[in-house]
Amino acid sequence: MVLIAPSILAADLANLKSEVEAVTAAGADMLHLDIMDGHYVPNLTFGPGLVKTLRPYTRLPFDVHLMVTEPEVMVPWFVDAGADIITVHYEAAVHLDRTLAEIRNAGKKAGVSLNPATPENVLEYVLDKLDLILVMSVNPGFGGQSFIPSQLEKIQRIKSMIGSRNIQIEVDGGINPMTAAECAAAGADILVAGTSVFSGGDYRKNIEALR
Repeated sequence: MVLIAPSILAADLANLKSEVEAVTAAGADMLHLDIMDGHYVPNLTFGPGLVKTLRPYTRLPFDVHLMVTEPEVMVPWFVDAGADIITVHYEAAVHLDRTLAEIRNAGKKAGVSLNPATPENVLEYVLDKLDLILVMSVNPGFGGQSFIPSQLEKIQRIKSMIGSRNIQIEVDGGINPMTAAECAAAGADILVAGTSVFSGGDYRKNIEALR
């Protein structure tokens, strides 16, 4: 069954403790935390202090997505803050192999994210250091964007490329019940959803609709 990772970027930011507890109770499988630095993407969100503050309020894995320049500098910060999975962008990591090794050596799962225009074959030589591949199905930086259909073929190609390796495929951007079904059929294991989870107030119903 596909896993659902609500993105707290779409939550009520004035009540994050309550929101984290609510989506945990509603059946979320992990929490997705979008870290944006205002440089790599044109938006500014959270830092390690917020991640550390939220850590006591749920036992769900923290899926930290670093949309930042020089992600290797920030990896230790989020290790200390309580991240379970740390994902960096291929496009932003100058020494990707070294950064992935740093994440794993800290006892965390290592992920790489690919922007919509980035082909999957750039990961060929780091596959054995990966626990997760995050396919961006929108251009990173803002929530509420429409799903880019071409990414379904990329998911399928990544699934083939992974082979028997224990690597999960995650998809982030424009996820709703329709696109969730398409992504799952293409081979996705984890779906990041913001607006489609946090809108309307019934988080359990929204999560089940995505499954």
